Parts: sequence; structure tokens; C-alpha cells
Amino acid sequence: MTAIPQFFEESVKKYSQNPYLWEKDNDTFKPSTYSEVKELVSKFGAGLMKIGLKKGDRVALLSEGRNEWIIGELGILYNGAVNVPLSVKLNEPSEIYFRLAHSGSRMLIVSFNQARKLETIKDKLPNLEKIIYLDNKETFETNEFYFNDILKLGEDFLKENYNEFILRKNSILPEDFATISYTSGTTADPKGIILTHRNYTANVEQALSLIDLPDNYISLLILPLDHSFAHTACIYAVMKSGASVAFVQTGKTAMESLKNIPLNIKEIRPHFLLSVPALAKNFKKNIETGINKKGRIVFWLFNQGLKTSYKYNGAGFDKGKGWKKLLKPLNSFFDFIIFKKIRENFGGRMKFFVGGGALLDIELQRFFYAIGIPMLQGYGLTEASPVISANSLRKHKLGTSGIVVKPLDLIICDENGNPLPNGRKGEIVIHGENVMAGYWQNPESTEQAIIDGWLHTGDLGYMDEDGFLYVLGRFKSLLIGDDGEKFSPESIEEAIVGHSAYIDQCMLYNNQDPYTVALVVPNKDSLKRWINEKHHHENNEEIKSLLLKLIESEIGEYRTGRKYGNMFPQRWLPVSIAILEEPFSEENQLLNSTLKLVRGKVTGRYEEKIKFLYTSESKNIANAMNLKAISKILE
Repeated sequence: MTAIPQFFEESVKKYSQNPYLWEKDNDTFKPSTYSEVKELVSKFGAGLMKIGLKKGDRVALLSEGRNEWIIGELGILYNGAVNVPLSVKLNEPSEIYFRLAHSGSRMLIVSFNQARKLETIKDKLPNLEKIIYLDNKETFETNEFYFNDILKLGEDFLKENYNEFILRKNSILPEDFATISYTSGTTADPKGIILTHRNYTANVEQALSLIDLPDNYISLLILPLDHSFAHTACIYAVMKSGASVAFVQTGKTAMESLKNIPLNIKEIRPHFLLSVPALAKNFKKNIETGINKKGRIVFWLFNQGLKTSYKYNGAGFDKGKGWKKLLKPLNSFFDFIIFKKIRENFGGRMKFFVGGGALLDIELQRFFYAIGIPMLQGYGLTEASPVISANSLRKHKLGTSGIVVKPLDLIICDENGNPLPNGRKGEIVIHGENVMAGYWQNPESTEQAIIDGWLHTGDLGYMDEDGFLYVLGRFKSLLIGDDGEKFSPESIEEAIVGHSAYIDQCMLYNNQDPYTVALVVPNKDSLKRWINEKHHHENNEEIKSLLLKLIESEIGEYRTGRKYGNMFPQRWLPVSIAILEEPFSEENQLLNSTLKLVRGKVTGRYEEKIKFLYTSESKNIANAMNLKAISKILE
């Protein structure tokens, strides 16, 4: 067992001349080798030591993805200090203030784009002594530093105090704290998840027990670096393997950075990417839009190719087996004329995606599998460092979250904590070296989450007889019917959104009520397109009613005898539907920083609409409330 500095230096010894980090400088991506990064880390770590950083101190890091993020974190860890990675999606100064104050961070490393968020709070934090800016500026106040100046201080410090620096680095133990990562705080104050050096190194070993990363592989890191999935499954898994990671070119705004992703993918030509459901859906949407622009023949070939591949691939583990092998020549034909060209948009070297987030629609998995870039879905949570299970090229089953990493113990428990057999649904509970040390300054929450060394994830799932894990949603977010039956809404919501071009977002609700109801955010562009294509002759009032009935019919596809009638028990499907004018977003705090629905806040905001959904009038989709909402949407 080693701490992260030793873990890193083992890779430096083994892969010294391999590129580790890639960053765009002017118009070209340029590499930094493992040995070059190690030299910068030593200088930065020594510079932090020179300006007073002590073992156990907390240092916050707020920046977009770039070389200095990695160098910054490793420099902090070389001191035995603790990194507090902050999300660039935090826009409210109060959110940043809470995390800095609660963690007691003495120093803060920040980029130019993020520094403006500090203006109103930096002087109100009694523990915050020093700020290090990754980008130069005209003037620096007292106790403000430029990153490059810290490097120079460190270079000088190492000349006279090298042994002191090495003693500090060597004093770090595997059980020492490495990071405090804050939850999104959707129901109460955010909790600081403490991960140790061994949590990270153990989870890397566990993840690599399933997924192979040759040392010539490169990944473009699209996810924010504070994201636990990106942290372990990319930064440190890549480090262990001698592979390399590139960063998306940072724009002046978040939108500009997003627009750089497709260009950077073509430039870097990654072998794999990390993705979450929201990103995967965007990729799919862009592919389909591009195909539509090619004309009817290409559109027809594309859809025939998908149908053939879906049949040939099966559920993944049975790809091309039995009668399916007869489809191999046809599948190869479609791959050559259609899918190969799509893959060129991903650089032409893509082997797979690794999908994080528990709920990834199986249709998305089938789609990417068909075009030749399998979406290897996994499951985890920050409290588990985060990887718990994953599919791999070696062993996968579409629709599942894969097999459990090794070594790790996982059991499915009922409400009383009793283990359940395969096939029975219950809470996912794990035990292993990747389980967090606890929540920072929150012993009560720690005791509730970790019982006798076992982490209670709060997620609902089951194991099948082949050893694949199915994750069904939040165990603690289950809906309850009036008969006491509990069910997870998330898989139904994902299916409704995934299968409908006219529904962007959906939340189901039932709290021991006679039936389930739904809050629906329509896709404005798709509705307008539908009007123009099919119903531009009707008058305005007729169109509104027709649109509402269209949305109702999309959800009706899950009723018995319809297209998706066998997917879910009928009693769980929504009976009444409310149309929402405003989407769920991070800005209105109805989505958290990982783009997950904050159910409590949605329920509170739309309490009156939910009450209305349990009236007889609401059963008519074209009721006054929905007509008013659809009118606003069409404005």
C-alpha cells in the first residue's frame, strides 16, 4: 500500500518519457511527460511548503481542467495537505463560501475565469490566508501569488531544503486524508466526503481489474476534474497505466468551452472517453442531427444499420452467437459504409466510452454499441472513491452496471439490513478499501452511512445470476403507492425522456396517493417542428390541445398493448400530467451539480400543481392549467 506521491513516482520511474498531460498551447496540443510533470509537482509542492503549508492543512482548488490542476493537487498531496476540489459549476458565492469555511481551507488555488466568484467572500473567510492564481494579473494583493512565482520559490527552496521536502513527502501514510469533496447539498448543507490516499490507490487497482488501459492510450477529459468519476477513473487510473490525459481547451465562457469539445476530440483522437448520461445523450443527438442532414438515403441506411447491429449485438455478452452470426457480413457492411465514418468524428481511434451515473438508458447503450464505440456503463458514488462496478470489453451486459470490481464485497439488503438473494431488490451495501473515511466534521452522517465498516449507498439494485449488477435508482427516493408498495421512479423517467423527442424532462410523484402523477418539461423545438410539419392549418386553440394530447400519447406508449407496454408495471405509470414552462436546471437549483433531479425542491416548488393533479379535472390533459403552460412555451 502506498500514498499518492509514491504511487505517482512509481509511474514516473516506469513511464518517464511517456506523455502524461496534454494541453492546448495556442493552436496545438502539447504533451508533458511523466518526468516533466514530476519536476513541476516537486517545485510547486516545495513552493507551498515555503509559504507555510503544513501537513493536514486544507487547500481548495477551483479551476477548469488544465495541467496546473493536476500539478496543484499533487503539490498539495506531496505536503501531506488535503485538497478540497470545488466544482466550477458553483455560481453562488455563498456555496463557495460554505465549502471554504466548513473545510477550514488555509489556501485557495484559482483560475482567472473562477476568480470573480471570490470577490465578495474572500475577505470574510478567517481561515483563508493565501490565494494562488493560475493566471497572471496586473497587481497582486498581500498574500496573493502567481502560480509561476510559487514554482520559482519552490525551485529555490529545493536547492537548500531538499531533504526537508523529501522527509515531508515520505511522512505521508496511505490512511492520511487526500481530498474532501463536497456533495451537492440538495436536501441540507453539503457534506464533505473524506477520501484517503489509499481510497484512491485501492479504487484504481479495483477499476483496472475490469478495464484495460494500455500505456499508449489517451483520453480527453470532458468531465470537470473535481468530479469523483473523472478524478479516479481518468486522472489516477491513467497515471497508474502510463497512459495520458488531455484537457478540453478552456473558453472565456462555459459555453465556449463546450463548443471546443468536438474540435478537441478530432485533434486528440482519444482511445476512450468518460461520459455521463447527459453527455451521452448530447453525442447521440448530434450524430442523429448530422445523419438527417445527409438526406433520405443515408438516413435509411443508418436506421437499417442500427436495426441490424441491435440484432447482431444482442445484450453484448451474446454478440454474434447462435443465429446472430448469420448477420455478421451485413453488420460489417453497414459498419464500413456508415458507422466507420461516424467514428471518424471521434478521431477514428475510439475503443469505448466509460459511462458513469447509475441510470443510463439501455437504448443509449445499444446505440453506441451499434456504431462501434461501446458505452461501458459503470456504477459508483463519491463515498466509494467512486467505482463499485463496471462493464468492460471483456465482460459486459447491456442494461446493467456491470460486475463488481475486485477486491470488493457487495451485498443487497432489505430495509432491516438483512442480505437478500440474487434477483431480489434492496439497498446496495459495500465493504472495501475504497470506502471513504467519513464526512468531514459530521460524525452523525458518518455513523448513518458506515455501519461496521459497510457503506450503505442509499441506492436500490439487485444482482442477477450471472453476477451483473442492476441499479434502479435511489433507495431513499422510492415512491410509495397507497397500498404501501414502493418503487423507483428513475428508470421510468429515464425511459420516457429517452424514447420521446417531445419530452425533455420528467419527474414522477406518489406519496401514498391513489395513483402516480408526472411533471413534464416538453421539448419546445420538437413541438414547433411537429406543428409545422403536420398541423400548421389548425387554429391556435386546436393546436394547443393537439400538442397536449401528443405528450400524453408519448407517455401512453408504456400502457399495455402499446410500443413499450411490457417495460413497467401499469400501476406505476402516471395517470395525470402537469406541463411545466421552465426546465429543471442548476440555475433554479432543481438539478444538482451532477445534473441529478433534486426531488424535494421540485416537489416544494410545484406543490400546487401536484395537488391539482389529484383532482378529476386534471385527468383531461387539455385542462386550463396545461393550456396556459403550453401557451407560454409556444410564445
